[in-house]
This record gives sequence, C-alpha cells and structure tokens, in this order.
Amino acid sequence: MIDYNKAIDFIRSKTKFEPQTGIVLGSGLGDIAKDILVQCTIPYEEIPGFLKPTIQGHSGNLIFGYLCDKPIVAMQGRNHFYEGHSMQEITFPIRIMKLLGAETLITSNATGGMNEKFEIGDIMIVTDHINMMGDNPLVGPNDERFGTRFPDMSKVYNREIIDHAKKEALNKDIKVYEGVLTALSGPTYETPAEYRWLRTIGADAVGMSTIPEVIVANHCGMKCFSMSLVTDLGIQGKIVEITHEMVQEESAKAAPKMAYIVKKVVEKFG
Repeated sequence: MIDYNKAIDFIRSKTKFEPQTGIVLGSGLGDIAKDILVQCTIPYEEIPGFLKPTIQGHSGNLIFGYLCDKPIVAMQGRNHFYEGHSMQEITFPIRIMKLLGAETLITSNATGGMNEKFEIGDIMIVTDHINMMGDNPLVGPNDERFGTRFPDMSKVYNREIIDHAKKEALNKDIKVYEGVLTALSGPTYETPAEYRWLRTIGADAVGMSTIPEVIVANHCGMKCFSMSLVTDLGIQGKIVEITHEMVQEESAKAAPKMAYIVKKVVEKFG
C-alpha cells in the first residue's frame, strides 16, 4: 500500500492551509498561477512521493493560495506516463490533494482535435473519456480510505459544473464545445490512421494526460471538470506536422479564455 503520510506530514510542516479545490495547471492554464494569492509554494522535489517534471514548459511546484477568494491548491506542472513513471506515481498528487481537503478537481490538457467542427485553438469541455493508455491507476491493491474496489464511471465529469462553465463562456463570447476525450500513452503524436480509428470509436480529441488523474479523483469522490485545448488537428485533409513548441504557442494564445472559465468555476464551486 502506498504511504501518503510522509507527503502529508511534510506539507503540513510548511503550511496549515486547507484547500477546497485542486487545479492541475496543464496546457492553457499555466498563466493562472499569476492570479493566485499565494500563501505557500513547495517545489515537488522537496515533497516525498512527488516527481519533478522533465518536460519543457512544465514547472514543478505545489501552490497553496486563494483564487477568486476561494482556497485552492494548484499543481504547477504535471508528470506524464510517457516519462517512464507508473500510473500510481503520476496520480499520487491527486490523492494528496484529496487528503489535504480538496473536493473538486479541475484539469486541462493539450489535444489533437478529431471532431470535424474543431479548429486549432478551440476549447472542448470534457463530458466523457475513453482510456486507451494501456494501464489504469487503480490497478493493484485498493485503498479503502479513498473509494471502492470497482468505482462507477457513468458520471465522472460533473454536469452542474459543465453547464455553469458553458454559461459563463457564452456570457464572455468564448466558443466552447462539449466532447469525449481519449488518451494514448505518447510521447509520439498520433498517425493519420490512429486519428481515423480514434474518431471511429467515438473520441472527439486525443491527448496524453488527464484521464489517469480524473480516474483517481473520481475514485476519491471528487467532482471533476476538465477542458481540452485543441492544439493540432487529426482531421483528414487538415493534418499537419506538429511540434511541442507549436503546442506551447497555442496554449499561450488560449490561456486568457481558459483562465476566465476556470475562475468562474472556482467562484461558484470552490
């Protein structure tokens, strides 16, 4: 059984802050750190059980503070399955967030869009997912402190939060779509044939993260909300060569819109 006590004890030695919402500052949400009234910042490398990100553009800090006057804890940077870590290692921080008091998880990610309506820069609010990563973070002994051995997955993404986010986006003239997210292990981007197949099985966008985090959060009983930023297209006739730098560029462009939606969600549900 994984020992979470060392991480909790270390964090509590640095801060007694009690967050209500956990945020993974993935693609499109990095700049939201500037809006947090920071109470404490702890580098991942100091926290037992946390891993320092190895990917360009991903910081490695656990930030405690207030966003829209609501107490939050934010992961500034995440670890990925393709970095060679286990599913249990990359989702370790989600359970730490839960143990610290967070009841809601907000995540974001960069994706390849396969829905024919999508264009680069579009935002998709995730309503469901298909796990194609070849592993599951709940494999192994079940920790009854967090949830049942066989958790229900029929309502993973909270409908009330989704509806509120859509309403606030509309009020600000921010175009958003709803859709199904899938994830492959990476680190390669998808081939045209993989894009076609993933669209056939019902996915609107494909990424390399988020789904393991959400599985664990759902297992813990947390309410989940996630947005996918379309940074490239897997649509026949629109597929172009993609680089990590291009993904970062599109993430920066979409940052103000995604940050606005997250802040509105935190205001109401945080």
